[in-house]
This record gives sequence, C-alpha cells and structure tokens, in this order.
Amino acid sequence: MRLVRTIAGLATGVLFVTSLAYGQYLAPSGPTCNACSRGRGATVAGVVKGPDGKPFMGAFVQAQNLKKPILVSVLSGQDGRYRIPNLSAGEYTLQIHAVGFKANSYANVKLAGRQHASYNFALEKGMVHWGDLSVYQGQKLWPDSAGKQLVDQRCFACHGFQNFWAPHMGQADLTVWQGLVTYMRTGMGYFLNNPRRPFTDQDAATSAEYLTSLFGKNSVLPESPADMPGYKEVEDPPPSAAAMNIVYVEYELLPSGPGGHPMPWSADPDTKDGSAWMPNYGDANTIGRLNPETGSVELFRAPNQSSAGIHSAVPAPDGSVWFTEQGANKLGRWDPKTQQITEYQDDAGKHTARVGPTGEIWFSGARGSFNPKTGKFTHYGGGPSGNGAYGIALDQEGDAWYASGNYLVRVDGKTRQIETYTPPTHQNNFDRRIQVDSDGSVWFAEYNHGKLTRFDPKTKQFKEYQLPGPDPSPYALWIDNNHDIWYSSEWTDIIGRFDPSTGKTVIYPFPQSENTMREFFGDSEGRIWFATPANDKVGYFYIAGGASESARK
Repeated sequence: MRLVRTIAGLATGVLFVTSLAYGQYLAPSGPTCNACSRGRGATVAGVVKGPDGKPFMGAFVQAQNLKKPILVSVLSGQDGRYRIPNLSAGEYTLQIHAVGFKANSYANVKLAGRQHASYNFALEKGMVHWGDLSVYQGQKLWPDSAGKQLVDQRCFACHGFQNFWAPHMGQADLTVWQGLVTYMRTGMGYFLNNPRRPFTDQDAATSAEYLTSLFGKNSVLPESPADMPGYKEVEDPPPSAAAMNIVYVEYELLPSGPGGHPMPWSADPDTKDGSAWMPNYGDANTIGRLNPETGSVELFRAPNQSSAGIHSAVPAPDGSVWFTEQGANKLGRWDPKTQQITEYQDDAGKHTARVGPTGEIWFSGARGSFNPKTGKFTHYGGGPSGNGAYGIALDQEGDAWYASGNYLVRVDGKTRQIETYTPPTHQNNFDRRIQVDSDGSVWFAEYNHGKLTRFDPKTKQFKEYQLPGPDPSPYALWIDNNHDIWYSSEWTDIIGRFDPSTGKTVIYPFPQSENTMREFFGDSEGRIWFATPANDKVGYFYIAGGASESARK
C-alpha cells in the first residue's frame, strides 16, 4: 500500500495531527560541503551575547522554516558569532536554544535568495527543564527504587523520558500512567513480552507508580532539576571551541498512525535518486521515502497486521528496498515497479539488514542471510557467541561482520565459514553498531564500556579506545572519508568524532534532547544522515567549511 502526503503546514499539536510531511532544505552538503561554498542560498549571521553582555559560545541559533517543517541549527563560536548558510528563500523564525537561558526570537523573517541578513541575540537567565536533560542526568537525579530499575532496563531500551513524559509533568494521575504502560505492553508486546524476560503485571504496576511519582500531579521532583542538590554534579560541561563548526539540518516527521509517533529509526540515502529511506518503528508498520528536493514523503505500509517493529530499511542497487520486521521475524521487500511490499517469514530474529554484492540480504538479530532467488534463509550460529548479533557490516570482499554480544564474528561470504574473535574486553560489552573502513579495519562500539574498538583482520589484533564523558554509551557509528569515527551517545545526547591518528575526540552538542540515534549513513556529498526517533525527526549534519582541521586540534 502506498500513501502519498505532502506539506500542508506545520503541526500545531502532538496527538491531533494526522498528516505526514517533511520540510525541504535545498543546499548544504556534508563535511566537504562543496554546495555550501557556492553560496546557493541566503545567509543569516550575527552575535550572541550572554547576560553579562560578553560573547556567548555554544548557544544553538536555529532557523525554522514557517512553510515547511525544517530546522537548521548552528552554534555560536568563541566570539559569540554564528552563521547559518544556504537557507532557501522563504519565511523563517530565528530562535535560540541554550539550556538555562532564554532570548527573544525573531518572527516572520523573510529571506530572498542569496540575501545576507544580520540578527543579534541577547541571552537572559532562564529555567532548566526536565526535558532539557539527558537520560544519564535523569538517572542520577531520580530517587532509587524497583520502578527506576524497570524504567531503566525496559523503557529506555527504545526511548528516554524527555519527549514522552517530561512535557506532561504534573498533569496526569496514576490512571493515565497505567494506560500509557498498557499501551506500550500492547504496541511493543514482541519486545516487552519476551518469554525469557517477561514484563509482568507487577512490573507494569510498579513502573506506572514510579512514573506517577516522578511526573504525576504530586511529583516528588522540583519543577526544575537545577533546584536539586545533585544537579551541579551532573551538569553538562561547556562545549569546546573545536565543536562549534557543526551544522544540523532536521526534517520533522509529523504524527501519524495509531500511536501518533512514527519513530523513524534511521535514514539511509539512496545513491540512485538522492532520497532517504526510513524504517518507522513500533506500530507504525511503514517505511518512508523522503525526497529532499520536494520535501514530500511517500509511505509504504507493510502487510503485517500487528506491530511489525520495522527496525532497518536499506535500498538495494536494483531500486528495491529491504527491511526487517523485528516484531514479526520477517524480511520485507519493496518493489520499485509495483511499489508493493512482499514479506518473507522466518523463525529467527530480525534486526538490521544489509545488501550483499550478489543481491543476497544479510541480517542481524539472529545471524543469517536470505537468497531472494531461492527464497531460502540460512542461519550462522555456533561458537561462544551463539547465534545472536546486534550490528552487522559487509566488507569489500562480501564477508559479513557481526557485533555479537561480547564477540566479533566473521562469516565468509563465499565459503560461509564462521570465525569468532574475542576482544580484550569481552564481559557485558553489549556491542552495538559495527563498520568496516576502506582500509579493511573493522570498528565496533562497546556500548556498556564506553569504548570504540578496532580489529585488524590481517594481524587479528584488537585495539580499544576509551571515549570521554561520564557515560559515553556509543551507539550509531560511521567512518568518514578522513577515517574519523563518528558515534552518537545514547545516554548523554551528544555526537562524538574520534580521530584514530591522534586518539583525540571532539564532542559535539546536539540541538535536541533524547537523540536516540540508532544508525548513521553517509551520502555522496559527505553528509552524515541520522534519525532521532524520540523527536520524530530525520536529518543530517556536516562540518561548515569542509573537514575542518580545527576539529583535530
């Protein structure tokens, strides 16, 4: 089934908007940013000053298109100056986002093509809200209880508290929170009701009571987390000057489907036409195709009737798109000619998909592959790692590499021989994403230990790199053309850029809390695409002026 929807205006509410659309952004390119240097659009620049009248570094200055739901965000530098490049002609709101501060916005700013406009901002002290925090900060400040452990282990596996709970603080009683927990048990039943780890009625009651204590009408928390004695200990440090040159472009996905939240899990650019494909998780049961040139999105609904839990969607060279249904243990294929979806049932887990050089589909969840010509699934289990895996990547030889719990697993694409390698740290790793660099080296993220690990297939040697920060929790992973490793932090809402040649990491703030980024994908322009499912947005980021050497200092 195909649903085509285009822009009809910006959303004015969260639960009551039923159309789906994305914004349009017509210019920027990625770290090399050739299109940016050509100056195809309008530019807004100016200075941000703090309450003391001095230049303020690290405030997000944002341009919100009033006709299309798109947000462009840049940071003010050491001298307080900011620059938002290549905005398409139109009408905008210019606004500031800086935790603990506020400033007047500029409404109805009309920009013509290649116009240069100047707007300055003066910050005032403001309130820190619970929705401004990272999951790490919330966990540190909340009171301990059995409910806290359940929320941490079961709810935060898919989302945090900032977007779904914090906005309703003080408004809902126990009955409402019980209803929300019940909805999640239904919509995410394949995840929460695993027989090996069931989410029981008592777990549901305990979770609802804890959420009510935190965000209900009689919350045990103060209105602002800054009023808690432990806030200073978990307050984010100021960003470094090396991180001020990042640009974020975000397309907003308006509420759609029974639950109201599409939760796009990733955004994979299609090299054939420049569109980006998105798996919409939970009970949305759709994959979406974003056309960046028009701002339109086409939705294609999977036949699966219950919550499919579409976790991954990747375009293939023949124009088809393959996706995984975590909730149904299926692979799906979208046909570019008929624009219809065919599902292939399997009896093993489905998590992330990759298209091999011969058209074979490799997947994680349970390690396996699918031959579209024969319709046959093959599974690759055994060894100390069992048969489960989270991340998957294919190398230039067509071999499949899996981040498999506490181990690294290679499946030879020709012989199907399985090799298992044990990293130096191999207890409670919870290895997440994995990538293969152009030099053949394999990189993966040790989520629980806050490390990036490199494996050399020639020497069979590992090298681990400890990431900075209180809880780095590396999740999404990408290797750029400079061999730098980009990662997202699940618990601290930042993006990191690790330079293997120096061992240094640059930490970049992100304009939204609860980034929940699952995967990174690069495009031909060098931009790195992402989805932030808790914010119902997809987008990309790049370094202004190209791969700036300032980020390496």
